[in-house]
Amino acid sequence: MRKTTLIGLGILVSVFVLAAGVAISAQDKYTVEVPGGLAFSEFRGYEDWSVVAMSENDGKFAVILGNPVAIAAFKDGVPGNGKPFPDGAMLAKIHWDPKKQETYPGQPMVPGTHLNSHFMEKDSKRFADSGGWGWAAFEYDAATDTFRPRNETESPPQGHDAKCGLACHTIVKGRDYVFTEYGKR
Repeated sequence: MRKTTLIGLGILVSVFVLAAGVAISAQDKYTVEVPGGLAFSEFRGYEDWSVVAMSENDGKFAVILGNPVAIAAFKDGVPGNGKPFPDGAMLAKIHWDPKKQETYPGQPMVPGTHLNSHFMEKDSKRFADSGGWGWAAFEYDAATDTFRPRNETESPPQGHDAKCGLACHTIVKGRDYVFTEYGKR
């Protein structure tokens, strides 16, 4: 009986160690953050936000999503009406490599491999020195199903603070630093 108990205990411990290893190796994307900048966790639930617009640039597909604060502002005409986005507005831009969907009629191009997720958050006090916006970009590695902060060697480069998007977005300062057009529905 003692030998059976030890074998059973050994199997139980082995299963526990294996399960713990799998849990540790799986990344929770909400633990990633840009050093000195925004955290992925600040955008929890972005997957369910409303679509602001879609785009294609350099052969990559993108969808731009807005939280309810951003969507309400867009519906009120911001930024085209010259007014700024209110604090609490958040935008997410998700990029994919396109792929041809062979089995669908017309073989349309659809999102393929997820490449990265970019975020903007409006907080005029917290980000007073960057037009009231904070930015973050996270690269996705499909092989490991993990995210990491974008860095200075990538295009566009990602600095290690929440001002990383300011240089690029300054050309649309008159639109409160937002490139995206809200598509008429």
